[in-house]
Amino acid sequence: MSSAIAKRLEGKTILITGASSGIGRATALEFARTSPKKLRLILAARRSDALSELQSAISGEVGSGVQVLPVTLDVSNPQSVKDFIPNLPEEWRAIDVLVNNAGLVRGVDRAPEIKEEDMHIMFATNVTGLINMTQSVLAGMLERGPNGEGKGDIINIGSIAGRDPYPGGGIYCATKAAVRSFTDSLRKELISKRIRIMEIDPGQVETEFSVVRFYGDKAKADAVYAGCTPLTPEDIAETVVFAAGRPENVVVADMLVFPNHQASAGSMHKKT
Repeated sequence: MSSAIAKRLEGKTILITGASSGIGRATALEFARTSPKKLRLILAARRSDALSELQSAISGEVGSGVQVLPVTLDVSNPQSVKDFIPNLPEEWRAIDVLVNNAGLVRGVDRAPEIKEEDMHIMFATNVTGLINMTQSVLAGMLERGPNGEGKGDIINIGSIAGRDPYPGGGIYCATKAAVRSFTDSLRKELISKRIRIMEIDPGQVETEFSVVRFYGDKAKADAVYAGCTPLTPEDIAETVVFAAGRPENVVVADMLVFPNHQASAGSMHKKT
């Protein structure tokens, strides 16, 4: 017997950006496991090999009830985002759920030594890329639903950094604050529509995030998590699927998720 959340998700087409690893990959698997009978997953990311591996993993675990379409995409490229929906097979273009997960952090520099290239890639990916993808998908959502009310869900993956800036994270924190403001504005703009706008803000999660921040230095990345038990991508994936699987009149507008050693972006208890 299917669960209530599985039934609500059945038949939907879900687009996840940044799906090749971390939270995005875990979210794709969680959607497939939750509603394995009739679901379409569009998995978008820069690494096509990782997407193909994820497609095989989903097929091997849940079978043919979940259709998977991997698409190579760099959200920091505006033209690629603009072309994304028109280039999908026609039967995949009606997106029911958009999970804006693609994002990154580069460096721990403080002003006035913040690298221009780091600023550019963080804003281009975390802010401009998210907004461009939202606008592209939202146009189709607004065309559906009864009486011109639209239909669909947009779930933005933010961060505690957007609420609580910390030293050495000025640019990343600024990008996530921009995501938070955009999300709140969008929810108010669409209040008369049947389109739910939601944001999930994770605290410390162990993914490739810190490896990218330290330009590939795994030792420095591992030191971030020493002496504590951070959240896993699966922890956040469960919250995304929970939000998407609520009854249509329920909006999980804002969710902040911490590991139990964390009370804010800069307040953490580590075992010594």
